[in-house]
Amino acid sequence: MSDNPDSPVDSGHPVDAGRQPVDAELSVDRVFPTWSDPVATAASTAVGGPWGRHARVGRNRFWTPLRVILAMAIVVLAFAWIKQEPCAGGDWSGSKQYTHFCYSDAVPLFGIHGLDSGAVPYFDSAVEYPVLTGWFMYGAARLSAIYDSAALDNGLLPDMPAVYSYYAVTALLLSLCALAMAWAVQRLSGRRPWDAAMVALSPLLFVHAFTNWDLWAIAWSSAGLVAWSRRRPVLAGVLLGFGIAAKLYPLLFLGVLFILCLRVGRLREWGLATVAAGLSWAAINVPVALGAADNWSLFFRLNQTRTADPDSLWRILEHFTGSTGTSLFDPPLGADQAPTGLNIAVALGTAAVCAGVAFVGLRAPVRPRLPQLLFLLVAGFLLVNKVWSPQFSLWLLPLAVLARPEWRLLLAWQAAEAFLWGPRLLWYLGVDNSGLRIEWFFLAVGIRDVLVIALMLYVLRDLWDPRWDVVRRSGMDDPAGGVLDGAVDRFTQSEVAQPLTRRGRLRIDQCRWRIRGLSRPEVVQRSGHDEPDQPGDVDPAQGHSDRSGVERLGQEWDLDPDPDQVGHQSGRVPPAVASVRVVQRGDVDPLLGDQVVVDRVDRAPRREGHQDQQHEVPEVVQEVGRGQQGDQDRDQDEQTDARRTHP
Repeated sequence: MSDNPDSPVDSGHPVDAGRQPVDAELSVDRVFPTWSDPVATAASTAVGGPWGRHARVGRNRFWTPLRVILAMAIVVLAFAWIKQEPCAGGDWSGSKQYTHFCYSDAVPLFGIHGLDSGAVPYFDSAVEYPVLTGWFMYGAARLSAIYDSAALDNGLLPDMPAVYSYYAVTALLLSLCALAMAWAVQRLSGRRPWDAAMVALSPLLFVHAFTNWDLWAIAWSSAGLVAWSRRRPVLAGVLLGFGIAAKLYPLLFLGVLFILCLRVGRLREWGLATVAAGLSWAAINVPVALGAADNWSLFFRLNQTRTADPDSLWRILEHFTGSTGTSLFDPPLGADQAPTGLNIAVALGTAAVCAGVAFVGLRAPVRPRLPQLLFLLVAGFLLVNKVWSPQFSLWLLPLAVLARPEWRLLLAWQAAEAFLWGPRLLWYLGVDNSGLRIEWFFLAVGIRDVLVIALMLYVLRDLWDPRWDVVRRSGMDDPAGGVLDGAVDRFTQSEVAQPLTRRGRLRIDQCRWRIRGLSRPEVVQRSGHDEPDQPGDVDPAQGHSDRSGVERLGQEWDLDPDPDQVGHQSGRVPPAVASVRVVQRGDVDPLLGDQVVVDRVDRAPRREGHQDQQHEVPEVVQEVGRGQQGDQDRDQDEQTDARRTHP
């Protein structure tokens, strides 16, 4: 591991110092995946290998990480359109939508909802989608009508069927939404901007970008998270309200924000965001509800009467238990009758998921990061819900990348999602038309569900023991958290500090800390090593040896060795310190109490003289000193015995 706290590598993996870039000052705020992720490292061999020791960062003014990521997404979206183009004209003879794997809801609904004749959703035709999605459909239809008229008038533009131009416009607008999603993930990744490449290059994005209009809601909700991360709760609420008006699932975000804001005592910001979300949702929905109440409520009625989707666990249970009713919990029902038993089971399952996420959010030893809880809640909701349409998996894409930005399992899950599209469409094709039996489709669903559960378990492990969390190992707390980032627990108080081992490891949870060197700051810390630093260890990026340090979740954080300057560096100390380890330097004889002093800070760095909470820690620091002194005496005794044995 590099001794530089701002090293562009994941501190959880030792890295040869010789591979650090020469322009270290230009790369101190960036984590390179080819140095820390084995999948990215292996993939980089196709383009010359991992980032090298002479590579320069920040020299290219145009090809910034964001623009490279957006370019990646554009390429993937272009291939996604090539895949969908055979179905764009509406000629689905011979079950082309299944055999060419290019089915999309947008093509048939263009005529079903009267968009081809200028019908206004909800007022002129019943639309089974939330209002903002209906307006998206209408806006795309109007833009395509303008194109069709221009192509007919001047003859310069390509002439195409109305449904083709409508679907092309829809795909272009959804592509903008996908780019907004990639932009948001890059902005929410902090020092790990290249994590957004997992979104841009996603197989899931390739398969389902244009299957439905879900990217519209994802763009709004992702932008809302960016606003929240910038500590603008009102704007975040407005954007989340638009997302809820497009798809209901962003409503779950407000629940997660409530749990985390309750934990750190920032309910005012949550209240502002919630009120703003409610007002923006109402501004979109109330005019339609007043003018076309029956058509507006169709979305809610349909969700009540809808039976289990083929992709859901409920449908699999119904099949293999031999259920003869409408659902596993209901007798045969009419077309407009709601499966009450199934709805109750789904409600109970959803309540259990929400309760479990709330428990984790309030009881985890270290406050979970916002994307971690969001992923757990949305993934759990999809697993217990009676409907998991294939494009719903896009909801998880940005959340999964932010919650656990490691390529291997994410790629496995996304590959399973992409593969699932094939068995689903071949099952729709029917066995008589050389399709698949439903059991093969259920097998693909089961593989997808197992991988989602595996992702959830890994996220749970990371948030319960943040030493596994690559984001926090990179020297950050919660880059997407906004007011939660670096906040101190209020509702749940964990133990402040306790000695864990004789060698002087302290456990410090959920506080904001600073390290203040005393008269002899000759003590250094080296994360991941029990042996003392060797004399003369030098940080190759800084060119000098720092003598005071703090270990945060495996990340070393060096301070200035000058005691008079350390007090002014409080802001550099990580906001959520997981552990502090003081390791004796090989050529120094530390004295008791001559190590470092850890002072708790509530919200802002404390100045010299504000040490009212210092009494909580020095006793533990003294135990560190005694433990290290004992180790030193033992080592000296062993060296003396060795000299006597081998004069």
